[in-house]
Amino acid sequence: MYAAVARYADEPRLLCLARVAAMLERRHFLAIATASVLVPHLAAAAPPLPAAERLNELGPEARVLAQRVGLWDVTETHWDSRGAAPVVTTGLVAERRMVGSLLQEFLRPPSDAAHAAVARSDLLVFNRLDGRWDYVSFDTRVPVGLMPAWSSDRGTAGTIELVFAPFATTGSGSTVTGQLLRMTQVIRFESLRRDIKDQYFTMADVTGTKWLAHRYAYARRS
Repeated sequence: MYAAVARYADEPRLLCLARVAAMLERRHFLAIATASVLVPHLAAAAPPLPAAERLNELGPEARVLAQRVGLWDVTETHWDSRGAAPVVTTGLVAERRMVGSLLQEFLRPPSDAAHAAVARSDLLVFNRLDGRWDYVSFDTRVPVGLMPAWSSDRGTAGTIELVFAPFATTGSGSTVTGQLLRMTQVIRFESLRRDIKDQYFTMADVTGTKWLAHRYAYARRS
């Protein structure tokens, strides 16, 4: 700046200052223009996130699951066979929480905050790599072990359809028959305060009959 003032020292003071201001303004403009070119270039040159890290971030499906966190009152309805009379169980609570990107659920009595008497537990997550839902459940009331299931796609309009790996049940009566069955579960997020899980059974009994065997109706408590 001092050099610029000296350059125009012989000119009238106001004219000199005007010339110096104009010169500084041109330099300021050039600096901004240069930065506007270099900064996007530097930003574009930043390395992208590793694929594993990027896909492990919460996507839109996980954000939908996060909306289900909390306590829900549950009514369970069971049909032993197609056309059988329903058996209704009330007084259950579903406790839901997020573990990373998956939704974990404990189905338990309302007073069992310590999880000493959990009737059923499950995990649901959207696999962003496969583009489908992964699910596994464990029911302490039946000796069938872990029950894994998968969807064929991401689902639509708040509905997820899961197909389980075939598994065997003990059969009725005191003799173990090892009855093989297939199960499909349809989860419907009907609103922020109501969910439905319908489980359809198909027994390996030649008939190929499919029926609604379980329904879990959820109403948000908190």
